Amino acid sequence: MSQFTSFLIVLSLFASASLCFSHPGQTNGGYLYPQFYDHSCPKALEIVKSVVASAVAKETRMAASLLRLHFHDCFVKGCDASLLLDSSGNIISEKRSNPNLNSARGFEVLDQIKSALEKECPHTVSCADILALAARDSTVLTGGPSWEVPLGRRDSRSASLSGSNNNIPAPNNTFQTILTKFKRQGLNLVDLVALSGSHTIGNSRCTSFRQRLYNQSGNGLPDNTLDQSYAAQLRTRCPRSGGDQNLFPLDFVSPAKFDNSYFKNLLASKGLLNSDEVLRTKSTASLELVKQYAENNGLFFQQFAASMIKMGNISPLTGSKGEIRKNCRKVNT
Repeated sequence: MSQFTSFLIVLSLFASASLCFSHPGQTNGGYLYPQFYDHSCPKALEIVKSVVASAVAKETRMAASLLRLHFHDCFVKGCDASLLLDSSGNIISEKRSNPNLNSARGFEVLDQIKSALEKECPHTVSCADILALAARDSTVLTGGPSWEVPLGRRDSRSASLSGSNNNIPAPNNTFQTILTKFKRQGLNLVDLVALSGSHTIGNSRCTSFRQRLYNQSGNGLPDNTLDQSYAAQLRTRCPRSGGDQNLFPLDFVSPAKFDNSYFKNLLASKGLLNSDEVLRTKSTASLELVKQYAENNGLFFQQFAASMIKMGNISPLTGSKGEIRKNCRKVNT
């Protein structure tokens, strides 16, 4: 690993650690801390974990879906559960955006968690914190790292359809566009590569990577950065037209296990999405990180946890800002 890359990793880990251990008394200033519900709702974390575990036991794919919701929420207006709002009144739901339409899922699991928490400690635990906890629990349940989730977020009273369309990295974005979208949220190259590792679980639709299988001239040649035998296998269920919603594992080696196979696949030219592949082909620094995480699962886990804490701290509503929704799908009346 180069000295520069080592420095980036250490810097990112340090920054995330400082966020996690912010002083509890500074919550009104925007800080979060893991013990936020220790007195107001002592069973909160246990309840979230129980419902998530039940949902993942019924459908393993749900872990990736819940993790993705936290990501898609935080990149729009911060980690404020704006993604969970349905359209009503003057609110146009972020669920209608291109990154979420026909793909964002798991909302009913969050409804179950919220219902259980409202029975245990009414009007106490925010939907934004539920998202953060569910993402952590989903990671752990599939074999990934654990971390203490800083808590104390409050819920937004509005949504941003345009923010969802413009701020969330897309499968076909260029490397520079993706990096710019991360930097806009205060995240760096190390966070980008580590958080992309969440693609070690979950699925993607044919429509998200079809352009890599069939070039613009229509002669059927695959993207030359994609392993051709892998591309041929993908084309059997992802035709030139139709089959848009057909699902494919993002990590074909161990699709239900949170590990570093994703990075090993990238090095073998078997990353499914263009947004995965560019980490290998468009940046020497990101390629070096991919190699390190492919070689060292522990290093990947350590950085993923740190980057998740950092991402979860994007512009949270705290103190008297926002509200604690009674129903995650609508603002309080």
